Amino acid sequence: MVLGAIVSFVVALLVGGLGIYVSGRVVAGVDDYSHAVVTALLGAFAWAIGSLIPVIGSVVALVAWVWVIKWRYPGGWKDAAIMGLVAWAAALVVIAVLNGVLGLGISAFGVPGV
Repeated sequence: MVLGAIVSFVVALLVGGLGIYVSGRVVAGVDDYSHAVVTALLGAFAWAIGSLIPVIGSVVALVAWVWVIKWRYPGGWKDAAIMGLVAWAAALVVIAVLNGVLGLGISAFGVPGV
């Protein structure tokens, strides 16, 4: 049971990293998958901490997640927000394919809302 949870976490993190990798290539011109996976992990922690704040936690969490992208990739807030949208869309497509074709039932760790 623990092994299954670990495998699920790793697969979800790799999918989240893939979404950020795609957005990094498209928006920032950065071609480094390991950088994207670390960004997904840091972004997930930022999201988790920000979401603990009552009432405005979702907004704070989203800003924190975009800030992590801004911190890890070249460009400003606008580029980071665009990267976030592209990462979300890319992860959504990957999840739809994996869950639809393979029936895995996984999500993307490090990309909110997927």
